[in-house]
Amino acid sequence: MQVEAEQEGIALLAKALGHPARIGIVRLLQLRGECHGGEIVDRIGLAQSTVAEHLRILRDAGIIVGKVQRPRTSYALDPLALLPLTGLLCEVTGVTRREGPAVRTRRG
Repeated sequence: MQVEAEQEGIALLAKALGHPARIGIVRLLQLRGECHGGEIVDRIGLAQSTVAEHLRILRDAGIIVGKVQRPRTSYALDPLALLPLTGLLCEVTGVTRREGPAVRTRRG
């Protein structure tokens, strides 16, 4: 059962990242550290309601966190939330996190 729960968690992360706009939001937050919702709308170039839905999906998956600072909400990336997905990708590609993306291990 633990393996199934782990797989479901990884699938949720992958699904949340499965849209170009959400990848753009994650990259923006990774570069900027923290952004207000209006800044994200301006940078992504989509309607506020569309960006709000993408933010909700990322937040529900735990990839980002929102902090209410009335009248705005500030969003930040939670990189630790992506560790299960990162681990799977490292296993599949043979790249270890410590070695970095340019180094691959060979499977015998």
